[in-house]
Amino acid sequence: MSAKGSENGPGGRHLPRRLLQLYAGLTAYGVSMGLMVRAGLGLEPWSVLNQGISEHTGLTIGTVTIVSGALILLLWVPLRQRVGLGTVSNVILLGLVMDGTMALVPAYSAPAVRIPMLALAVTLNGAATGLYLSARFGPGPRDGLMTGLHLRTGRPIRLVRTCIEVTVLAAGFALGGSVGVGTVVYALAIGPMAQFFLRIFAIKGLEEPSRVVAGKSAPEQAPAAPEERPTARETAPGCGS
Repeated sequence: MSAKGSENGPGGRHLPRRLLQLYAGLTAYGVSMGLMVRAGLGLEPWSVLNQGISEHTGLTIGTVTIVSGALILLLWVPLRQRVGLGTVSNVILLGLVMDGTMALVPAYSAPAVRIPMLALAVTLNGAATGLYLSARFGPGPRDGLMTGLHLRTGRPIRLVRTCIEVTVLAAGFALGGSVGVGTVVYALAIGPMAQFFLRIFAIKGLEEPSRVVAGKSAPEQAPAAPEERPTARETAPGCGS
């Protein structure tokens, strides 16, 4: 395809908006992660693990998030997942924004502050998920791991995600990561909210789905059966993502 044709195609025509949504979504996601830590009521599974590692290494949780994301990308090689701009940006930005948010927002002890902060963090995370995934620049490293394992093992994506998150949560809890009501609230709320915001931020005219987001890594692979396609909950960045 010529450069002109590429620019006039759906992806090129919507490129400014897609880039804006990608980086606004990743920034908001990093802020939401930092706010969940500051709320002190429990984190989502991957942050539980990253916090546990942080406590044992002396590294900030944001730094651990970056390093763990990069290491997870190495697992993409045997799974033959394709790295996109969103994937690389996810690895770099989330941890930086998370640490920056925690540097600006102090920890509070009053429930009257912590509970609304948790609610804000989970809502913001859902909105960030809608922004980021609707841009279709590829999944985060953790979601790519999930879809890659789904494609290579043939196991249902719900089962793969559950196994990954239970394992990660248990390891993080054993290392001293924060598990609490926030962990449960996130697990119950993020799916419906992500699905809602995916509809809100969908880009009209961008009809061709990203094969990376859909978990398809090679042209010859058949699409997953309709009931096994990743849902909004299943494709949400798992740092998320």
